[in-house]
Amino acid sequence: MAPSTPLLTVRGSEGLYMVNGPPHFTESTVFPRESRKNCKVYTYSKDGTLFAWANGEKVNIISVTNKRLLHSFDLPKTVCLEFSPQNTILATWQPYTTSKDGTAGIPNLQLYDVKTGTCLKSFIQKKAQNWYPFWSEDEIICARNVNNEVHFFENNNFNTIANKLHLQKINDFVLSPGPQPYKVAVYVPGSKGAPSFVRLYQYPNFAGPHVALANKSFFKADKVTMLWNKKATAVLVIASTEVDKTGASYYGEQTLHYIATNGESAVVQLPKNGPIYDVVWNSSSTEFCVVYGFMPAKATIFNLKCDPVFDFGTGPRNAAYYSPHGHILVLAGFGNLRGQMEVWDVKNYKLISKPVASDSTYFAWCPDGEHILTATCAPRLRVNNGYKIWHYTGSILHKYDVPSNGELWQVSWQPFLDGIFPAKTVTYQAVPSEVPSEEPKVATAYRPPALRNKPITNSKLHEEEPPQNMKPQPGHDKPLSKTALKNQRKHEAKKAAKEARSDKSPDVTPTPAPQSVPQNTISQSTFGDPEIDKKIKNLKKKLKAIEQLKEQAAAGKQLEKNQLEKIQKETAILQELEELELGI
Repeated sequence: MAPSTPLLTVRGSEGLYMVNGPPHFTESTVFPRESRKNCKVYTYSKDGTLFAWANGEKVNIISVTNKRLLHSFDLPKTVCLEFSPQNTILATWQPYTTSKDGTAGIPNLQLYDVKTGTCLKSFIQKKAQNWYPFWSEDEIICARNVNNEVHFFENNNFNTIANKLHLQKINDFVLSPGPQPYKVAVYVPGSKGAPSFVRLYQYPNFAGPHVALANKSFFKADKVTMLWNKKATAVLVIASTEVDKTGASYYGEQTLHYIATNGESAVVQLPKNGPIYDVVWNSSSTEFCVVYGFMPAKATIFNLKCDPVFDFGTGPRNAAYYSPHGHILVLAGFGNLRGQMEVWDVKNYKLISKPVASDSTYFAWCPDGEHILTATCAPRLRVNNGYKIWHYTGSILHKYDVPSNGELWQVSWQPFLDGIFPAKTVTYQAVPSEVPSEEPKVATAYRPPALRNKPITNSKLHEEEPPQNMKPQPGHDKPLSKTALKNQRKHEAKKAAKEARSDKSPDVTPTPAPQSVPQNTISQSTFGDPEIDKKIKNLKKKLKAIEQLKEQAAAGKQLEKNQLEKIQKETAILQELEELELGI
């Protein structure tokens, strides 16, 4: 039996409702539309069979498969919801408040049993960041960060703390995905000149000085983001500072570190300076993609040795999204960029399509690995709200625009477990669509009145780098590392400077002059008069500079007015040089 099509859930000023996925796009009867505008949050279970939402009065749970209301809880202030991986518990969070007399507030994090509807445990959780407990995928263990400690519970028994991981000032932690053995990555920020560090542990081995699986310490870190791969064999750590003390970047400074559970660690060397916009693992867990560098940004795929495998060149991008099966990669430029997308076949490293989703603030792959959702949502943008469903070949299959007086707040796919939808062969031919494709309006550059009747000359602020395969080919050398490239550039600069000094030296035979220079001006000659020798030397220097300018003009570079005037003086310089050498 073929799997059902994922539903789309839409939340906005028109209420909360569901839409059938491709190819129908009609409103679904699974969930009757709730037209009230005060729906604050919704969530699906990991397998997509349960749906919960908070409407400002109650938190409700329904079964998506049989369309039945399971439970309803009186929690009017709920703003966060999360299901446990096996659908046994619903976690709810309300903003923490204290009474006017300063006494402690009531617990605001509740854990409800989905089967019985009873509240299993309540906690005080002051911050909304990382508010929900982290479960292992089989729900054998559950962990919370409490007062610089990580508390572990087993088998959803929240009355007894089974284990504690205590390090001074633990700021963040992340549990590994997948089955046993369970692993946990913890981050401790640096203080008093000591570096920050990330350590990997295997549950429940926390005691002793050498029990950590791996350790990576680093300076320049105000916060970190830790990303496990799917097989739980390695973690990528993005270390960020709020302020770049060199003044090179408005976004602060970022570094990328690789830590493996076998103890290996490395700094991922990025060939271009600038911020790190996005880092994402492939579902195969054998490679990851990084989008980085000052605009136009570079995107590069690295292997587990942190060696570059494929470089996508430069372009207007700040995000990367692997398809659920890991065989397609989308590089996109959203936010303050125009919404250009590049869809790549990562097995053959071929470009499939280049659609443009203007003003998009949200992107998500459909669980089937074929369709893409882009949306423009409030409050990021309050005009032109709506969403589009694309096929990865670039065709728009469905489009919905919110009325001009309305807003779209959230839209997302119904999740499915891995393996429900089989991977299909990548196609490069655009699928047919009844929705007309939208050609983006290209704004013409301003031209001052004095230049409007003259030919347009193409000029670019940046030279774009083309994609290139970084894998070592048979018979070819391994790609150079960042340090090797830097040393190579230094060596080439020294060599060029040495050649320039050689040109200035009168006792060394100069390089052959261009053909436009008469043959009698090529040989270095001295006339015994230092003044004449000096004039000849200066004239030859000017001729060489003119030849370089002519080469730049031939290559398409736009020359300045004074550079063009130099070229026009070439004939006069040649005449003067000829007269000096003939002794006229």
